[in-house]
Amino acid sequence: MSVIPCQLNETLQTKIREFAEILKTQAHTLGNHGLEESEFYNSGLFRGAIERIRGQFSATMREKREFVQQVLNHMQDAGHIGEWNVSGSENRHDYTITMPSGRTAVIELKGCLDGNNTNIFERPPHAHEFIIWSVCSNPGADPRLNAWSGIHTRLSAEIISRSQRVDGLLVWDWVCSTIGRPCPKLMGENDPRITTIGHYRLPPPCIYLFPSTIPSPRNNPSPAPQPLEDVEILKAFADCFNANPTDVNSVTFTVAHAEADTVRSTQVVRNGEVQRQSPMTAIRRT
Repeated sequence: MSVIPCQLNETLQTKIREFAEILKTQAHTLGNHGLEESEFYNSGLFRGAIERIRGQFSATMREKREFVQQVLNHMQDAGHIGEWNVSGSENRHDYTITMPSGRTAVIELKGCLDGNNTNIFERPPHAHEFIIWSVCSNPGADPRLNAWSGIHTRLSAEIISRSQRVDGLLVWDWVCSTIGRPCPKLMGENDPRITTIGHYRLPPPCIYLFPSTIPSPRNNPSPAPQPLEDVEILKAFADCFNANPTDVNSVTFTVAHAEADTVRSTQVVRNGEVQRQSPMTAIRRT
């Protein structure tokens, strides 16, 4: 049992480590830098190039936004959502969507959930529904570590400490079901649950439903997670991309006081079974 079905691809991790060693020891043979081996490694050229590449991968959102645009266009064409718009840079959210019912859903786009950027969001007052969408395009990342870090360590702390209601979480991107991140939910390349959008072949998303109210030690210590039918935007993702009950997770946050600390426990239930539950741990916001 686990917080998310997919897991770290150990074969890929081995290849990454092996290739990293080759790069460290053979980088001086690449390119036309004109430096001897010792000069090359002492010059800072190798370290500088690595840091530049890291920065470029971290900073760019273009590929993520292109993916989201194609997904939302597909959902709109199929009638699962109405109009959608990209929010301005001054907002702490990324997309505003009009649902068929007339409700307004707002999406905040995040990366792999294991960094401090996960903590930066603000539910806008016009949102009837507000969800986080994790697009983790790094095949070398650990899905289970990232999902748990995002849900328990970061999002639960923000929801409780800042009273920021989050209706749910979507963990899903174009790396899912590729060689870099095989999807255990699929029966093979011809699984009927695969959706093709352009050059993407997407499995059903992993959906996490949060409570509709803010947990509070005195008055609301353990609110129940919402049913899928009550979060229209997540229901739209589920319907459009062939999700079934095994793709939907219910998340409960239980909060209490322990001397000077506020503590909480996080429980993730999928298909009627507890997948992971934490002990009561103190909230430490970073």
